[in-house]
Amino acid sequence: MRIISWNINGIRAATRKGFLDWFHTTKPDILGVQEVRAHLPQIDPQAAQPEGWHTHFFSAQRPGYSGVGLYSRHAFDQVETSLNTESFDIEGRVQIAHLGSLVVANIYFPNGNGKDRDNSRIPYKLDFYKKLFDVLEPHRKAGKELLVMGDFNTAHQEIDLARPKENTQTSGFCPEERAELDRWLCSGYVDTFRHFEKAPHNYTWWSHRAASRERNVGWRIDYVLASESAMRYIKSAFIWSQVSGSDHCPVGVELTKMP
Repeated sequence: MRIISWNINGIRAATRKGFLDWFHTTKPDILGVQEVRAHLPQIDPQAAQPEGWHTHFFSAQRPGYSGVGLYSRHAFDQVETSLNTESFDIEGRVQIAHLGSLVVANIYFPNGNGKDRDNSRIPYKLDFYKKLFDVLEPHRKAGKELLVMGDFNTAHQEIDLARPKENTQTSGFCPEERAELDRWLCSGYVDTFRHFEKAPHNYTWWSHRAASRERNVGWRIDYVLASESAMRYIKSAFIWSQVSGSDHCPVGVELTKMP
């Protein structure tokens, strides 16, 4: 069983760049996409509802902003989209899908930069992290097989970005953001990629500037975190840096079977 997460940086643009060909070739069991940046009527019908697939989309109120989507071979028992906080819910960042004992949270975490790149959205970002943690915690404590995947907008350690020393005051690598991700991992979540791969130079996002992707000057800010219960089924984790079409690349995990 293959579960993939990808910030596609606009589903309409991604569709024009070959998203559907990639999707049908890759054949994931579950795919979560972030930064959809469209409401459902604006999405190509073949991307919104591929034949034989179950899909669910949740958009931001603001046009052309944020948004998340799920594709699954298996029918969802339920998909939650609310953190019971209006300031979070209006941005269309959360899907918590239930498939039997498996819970897949497809999340587009906020960026802390702010309009003037002044880190003014970091408090909002950290509050979002904490609220989501609290909403998911009952599922984790109940022993559900829980995966939290998406664009976390945070590089955890120095190994997770090409230029750590230059970015200690850049949102995405500020101490308070890293500490919050630390809290998740210390509470029992496992960073699935780092569980299997300790090597540096593995990134999931590259700036459009200065040929950053060609030079592999990037950040690892896309993750699949797993609860202890889910880790029993995970046999590998991957970053597909060769896949283009977005400034992010897909990440994911392979499971031995459906929990």
